[in-house]
Amino acid sequence: MGGRRRAYPTTEELRIWRDFIETAQALRTELAARLQKDSALSPGDYGTLLALSEADGSRLRPSALARTLGWERSRLSHQLGRMERRGLVRREECATDSRGAEVVLTDEGARAFRAAALPHLIAIRELFVAPLTPEQITAVGDALTALREGTGTRWDR
Repeated sequence: MGGRRRAYPTTEELRIWRDFIETAQALRTELAARLQKDSALSPGDYGTLLALSEADGSRLRPSALARTLGWERSRLSHQLGRMERRGLVRREECATDSRGAEVVLTDEGARAFRAAALPHLIAIRELFVAPLTPEQITAVGDALTALREGTGTRWDR
């Protein structure tokens, strides 16, 4: 086989892949449960509120918000409908383009986000950061960068 790479993963590579998938799912499940318990927000709510809180004027066009979240427009539309009914966001006419709309973070949404942020960050530290050494955190970051580059995914974070 010389310098040729295998066309499929080795048994060990498959074990690591499965560990990655199962661990990521367990972390997402536990973080979602804690977020819901601590703040009554879903991960979708939190991600939407985070994106809006970081945006200029706490507002984004739906297409930009969907890109930021990595969601399809239909998923975003359903999420925004649920959040609008709870007073967390509202849709307004775009000030610079009367043909479009913007999603705006409401005062209630900003309060909900602020209340959820500290418990959520504590849970991230407890579940993801604390079990790892600083060197392992760096290695995870490097691995994630390589994986993102391999998929052509760019995040502006």
